[in-house]
Amino acid sequence: MAVVAASATVDVTAPIPPRRLIAFLAMCFGMFMAFLDIQIVSSSLNDIQAGISASADEIPWVQTAYLIAEVIAIPLSGFLSRALGTRLLFAASAAGFTLASMMCGTASSIDSMILWRAVQGFIGGGMVPTVFASAYFIFQGPRQKLIAPVVGLIATLAPTVGPTIGGYLTDAYSWHWLFFINVIPGIVVSVTTFLLVDFDKPDFALLQNFDWTGLISMGGFLGALEYVLEEGPRYEWFDDDTIFIVAIVSAVSAAIFFARVLTAKAPIVDLRAFANRNFAVGSLFSFVLGIGLYGLNYLYPVYLAQVRGYDALMIGETMFVSGLVMFITAPIAGQLNERFDPRFILVAGFLFFAVGTWQMTYVTSDWDFWELLWPQIFRGVGLMCAIIPVTNTALGTLPVERVKNASGLFNLMRNLGGAIGLAAINTWFNDRMDLHLTRLHEAVSSSSIAATETLSNLASRFQGSDAQAQALKALTAMVRLQAAVMSYADVFLLLTAIFVAIAAFGLLMKRPQPAGAAAGH
Repeated sequence: MAVVAASATVDVTAPIPPRRLIAFLAMCFGMFMAFLDIQIVSSSLNDIQAGISASADEIPWVQTAYLIAEVIAIPLSGFLSRALGTRLLFAASAAGFTLASMMCGTASSIDSMILWRAVQGFIGGGMVPTVFASAYFIFQGPRQKLIAPVVGLIATLAPTVGPTIGGYLTDAYSWHWLFFINVIPGIVVSVTTFLLVDFDKPDFALLQNFDWTGLISMGGFLGALEYVLEEGPRYEWFDDDTIFIVAIVSAVSAAIFFARVLTAKAPIVDLRAFANRNFAVGSLFSFVLGIGLYGLNYLYPVYLAQVRGYDALMIGETMFVSGLVMFITAPIAGQLNERFDPRFILVAGFLFFAVGTWQMTYVTSDWDFWELLWPQIFRGVGLMCAIIPVTNTALGTLPVERVKNASGLFNLMRNLGGAIGLAAINTWFNDRMDLHLTRLHEAVSSSSIAATETLSNLASRFQGSDAQAQALKALTAMVRLQAAVMSYADVFLLLTAIFVAIAAFGLLMKRPQPAGAAAGH
């Protein structure tokens, strides 16, 4: 391939051409938009629901459609990048993402919104791994220490500040601007990358052996898996016929997909990167990073909305802390990763995660910005300390010609971690909610003096013949609220255990060679 030949002649000490730097910055901004749109709607779903007259069961698909499409596109991006070249793939993806964003903003029904969110997710998924691969091609040798914090910051900062930006836009303008905000930057990114990207050349011959069976089976496997993980907790998993059937589709598609990967002349995804120990272990850490990134991005806004009653703007203002901390921490984490054994920085990152989630196990219904401050600070520091050594170790020690395909797999693992983590979080929360409700209902009975006194006090606040009924309703709401808070604490305790356990695996990695040394192995 052309990129292999190019990588073999790169002088890692020569100045990087300005056009490449500008092109790469434009690509980074495109990746930022793709990551941002995963979470930008999370704090504004109620506003979108009202705007397009969607039901409570339909509105989660504004996020689910994006995630399902994106998870299919990410591993496909490696093949498309080799076949079409970085310039054509990224420029077309940025243009398509911009068009889909505009159509989402003008959507008037849930059906059209779901369609264009799926298009947006699929096209956006093609941009993300391309930036990771391009970073390790352009910035080889010692320069990798400069670019890793930048790419890591974008990958974690964008979804973290998504609820904040979404809250401000919805409050100041309307939910339509969650999508319209992409239009002008998207046009600039499309034009800039089309004119300036020259990192490699396309290999159109690869398209002659395109594995359609592999693509369809991969779509069935990953798309159906994402659906099961998203909808399973809501519908009691396999007790629901639709979930059960879709799970079978995923399993059968997975069998066909892996058979094709192992036997096809030109497989749509090359899994050989997992034979590299550092890449395999790094992908495991990427998987857990997905839990920490997307799981906590989900938990904080849901707690603030359900327990504290915050609106989109208030959620965004509270969630801003993690993003600010990550921005401040990125250059520091980059320097620490350069001066010390990256494995120790990685372990420290996951332990920072654990400290933050451990603090949240003491959560009450009265916690607001100041109580959430330190948990968010530890989360922001943990993310940056973890993602830089994980990315450098997994991708920075691979030969440059293998990074395109490996980048798709690496990013896929992070997204799968987020999907599986969210499913586990929701399932665990629902189970603990049922348990705590049962125990609280047993405690709050007619034989309980405290419950009787509380009911009497509540009844005195109401007037009319139904005062007692209103008081009982209020007491029931109080019990549910307390059960929810206790369930949140249990979820954070589970996450603490996961982060502590995964930190211990950091020492399984081989210490990375100096940047660029692996290219010859």
